[in-house]
Amino acid sequence: MAAQVRAPASSRRPTPDAPGAGRRAPRIHLGVSRDGDQFIVWGATRKLPASSLVLEVVAPGLLVIKHNRGGESEKFVNIAVLQGDEIKMVDEEAARLPDCPDLLTSLLGFDTQQSSTESVSLLIRLAVSMRTHGRGGSLLVVPANTGDWRESLAQPVLYALDPPFSALAELMQDRPASRPDRRWADALNRAIDGVAGLTAVDGATVLTDEYQVLAFGAKIVRRRGSAQVVDVIVTEPIEGAGPEIVEPGQLGGTRHLSAAQFVADQHNAVALVASQDGRFTVFVWSPCESMVHAHRIETLLL
Repeated sequence: MAAQVRAPASSRRPTPDAPGAGRRAPRIHLGVSRDGDQFIVWGATRKLPASSLVLEVVAPGLLVIKHNRGGESEKFVNIAVLQGDEIKMVDEEAARLPDCPDLLTSLLGFDTQQSSTESVSLLIRLAVSMRTHGRGGSLLVVPANTGDWRESLAQPVLYALDPPFSALAELMQDRPASRPDRRWADALNRAIDGVAGLTAVDGATVLTDEYQVLAFGAKIVRRRGSAQVVDVIVTEPIEGAGPEIVEPGQLGGTRHLSAAQFVADQHNAVALVASQDGRFTVFVWSPCESMVHAHRIETLLL
């Protein structure tokens, strides 16, 4: 067993062992192994051993411990976050919630056969990019085969895109069958950052589940005839953190309140909300609870 220690980066971009895997060229990692009661530095590497821990210094006083779940997967998942004198242990049992969204399941390292790995990976990378730009934002993911979502937006939508922005969709359709080449990967990175950048505009960005951007800067309104959201259930995949019932506004303000209302009116939609302080929430409709479920996932995106 070896531990990999990575020095802080000048910008908080994901690396191959982070949730946004593959977005940037790999950095050199410092290799550390145990020798009796001590640890020794054995060298530096760009390729992480399968049986290893990763200790990442994200910022002064903020460290993240990750590991590989084993098997053929090269994916590293977070197991603990150390911030100052506070330690947060990731609770893998959160993946066993009856209506756990695929995005959360994947971040916890339990990808399901029912979920599209590429689709979930793309949403994770969008979430990482949204969190990285630090200006806050909302991304609404809606079914491509229906226009019902328009009933939950103020009309006319000032920044509706006709035709839709389809760079992401085209790149995913043209994905190389073998290992992606650098040119394709760079183009995908730019498209992801471009879409994530749109979420910083006041209002919400609308993306279909087929990766087409339909609008940005959209104002969410309560659908005619629907009830106003009063409470949501909120959970965080941290050991010792149980579910709570709270008012949507308690999660972070207007973006969170409007996202909760959108999901309450559009049960097939998913809303991703980034706060300027780094918090990140995924809103989905919970059939089991018959209410909006807010999943706090910033600990998994570090």
